[in-house]
Amino acid sequence: MKSLRYLNKYFVKYKWYFLLGIVFTIISNYFGVKMPIYVKDAVDNLMNETEITNFESAIWLSLKLGGIYILLSVLKGFFLFLMRQTIIIMSRLIEYDLKNEIFKHYEKLDLAFFKRNATGDLMNRISEDVGLVRMYIGPGIMYTVNLIVLSGMIIFQMAQISGKLTFFVLLPLPLMSFLIYKVSSRINRMSKKVQEEQSVLSTIAQETFAGIRIIKAYNRDRETSDKFSKSTNEYKNRSMKLVITNALFLPTMIFLIGLSTLVTIYLGGLMTYDKQISLGGIVAFIFFVNNLTWPFASVGWVTSIIQRAAASQKRINEFLETKPEFENTNHTPFNFEGEIEFQNVSFVYPDTGIKALENLNFKIKKGDTLAIVGRTGSGKSTILQLLMRQYHVSSGKILIDGKDIQSINSDGFRNEAGIVPQDVFLFSDSISNNLKFGSIDSNVTEEQLIEVTKAAHVYENIMNFPDKFETILGERGVNLSGGQKQRVSIARALLRDPKLLLLDDCLSAVDTETENTILSNLHKNHKQRTTIIVSHRISTIRNANYILLLDLGKVIEQGTHDDLISSDGRYAEMYRKQLDKNQ
Repeated sequence: MKSLRYLNKYFVKYKWYFLLGIVFTIISNYFGVKMPIYVKDAVDNLMNETEITNFESAIWLSLKLGGIYILLSVLKGFFLFLMRQTIIIMSRLIEYDLKNEIFKHYEKLDLAFFKRNATGDLMNRISEDVGLVRMYIGPGIMYTVNLIVLSGMIIFQMAQISGKLTFFVLLPLPLMSFLIYKVSSRINRMSKKVQEEQSVLSTIAQETFAGIRIIKAYNRDRETSDKFSKSTNEYKNRSMKLVITNALFLPTMIFLIGLSTLVTIYLGGLMTYDKQISLGGIVAFIFFVNNLTWPFASVGWVTSIIQRAAASQKRINEFLETKPEFENTNHTPFNFEGEIEFQNVSFVYPDTGIKALENLNFKIKKGDTLAIVGRTGSGKSTILQLLMRQYHVSSGKILIDGKDIQSINSDGFRNEAGIVPQDVFLFSDSISNNLKFGSIDSNVTEEQLIEVTKAAHVYENIMNFPDKFETILGERGVNLSGGQKQRVSIARALLRDPKLLLLDDCLSAVDTETENTILSNLHKNHKQRTTIIVSHRISTIRNANYILLLDLGKVIEQGTHDDLISSDGRYAEMYRKQLDKNQ
């Protein structure tokens, strides 16, 4: 239950909904409790010969009491409606706030967090887990408040009629409390296992749909289906165990309530002989006990809701309590002048312990183009990730315009940069909206879209689509070729007219002729823009002002293309191999 304390701030925020819900619960139950009292009076009056002189008076008395009973029923139902409208609406508002809070927190977390956690698990916590928490905030709270208010009122009225009979009727309740205590801990453990398997199930489904082309290409449909079926069976088995526990719990509650009814009839019948209670009082007791049936029978269901919500909120809190590696504390306006310097920068990935960079030093001036080349795993992409503050350096410093990158306005710096990642990601939206995603200015004209797509040499491809810029892309741009996706991603970065352009091996899927055209277009504005290009291909970087050749995180050669060729080292060897391959 400790994990559910996190929700208290929302109860404070929506306190008027909560308080009104309690008031409406009290009023509704007040009219509900009065109904058996009038039944008691009706029975006692009908049994009282002095009150009934003839058949007509008996009919009149019955109609009068029946009318009052109907009126009380209507009033009870009306305030019951208001109770649900306040408490259930409160639960929906809290659900809305909680989902937004989780999503915003996800956005603040660093890249390492998303590498540690599966996408399906992230989605499950914001959907399934929040849904179970809402059940606690809404029905769970509503039925709990109703139980407390109704049982208090009923026990008071029962005691007014006969304290002795009330004692015996309520005698099974301690046994009921003990059963609830024992079963609730079991429900909690089982609920946690169900939620864990639900996350596994979501992850498998998400990965299957995202990688459906690979699955079909390798003809692994059956293996994937078997994996999903195994997880669904495990989820089913765990859920069924939880269902069986709940199913046995409810009949037990009803049996104990039925036992109270039998006690009422038996002892009440004996007490009528001694005139300790009237026949109407026994009838009222039966009504009261039956009125308690659902509230007390719902204890098991509410307990299950609370336990599952506690397990879900605990999972949610695990992520909400996760702090990002860094937070942007400097919000002063930032203007990038174009100078970047790495001073003895080393970096070790925190999750794997792999040393990606070691004592890296270089400096770029405004308008320069720095190229980084090296084999896979040499640390090229890591440099860009450190530059965008997706990770902290392990040692050394990164200076932006002479200032430590940790002291500047990171959001402002990122707004000045345009990055084309190695793993191109396009949204399931129109081409125009995918391009506009890169723009800081919301008012993007079609002329601007044409300009950047021509610069990225993808304009003609877009014009060949029936809907041109309004063509809807599939998930991750599935209806574009690899080269088209890379060029659209380049155009997206160019649309914000960045002062810093980062290209992470983003021309690997285009032919040499197209590559030369794109690089030529990018070169036109090189005096106003600082550029860093990461690539495996020498043809991509040969015109850069300065080239770094990395191996295992260290710079083994550096200089211009001509200098590196003339030194006849590793770079020259790579160049000759790639040249022979292209020929």
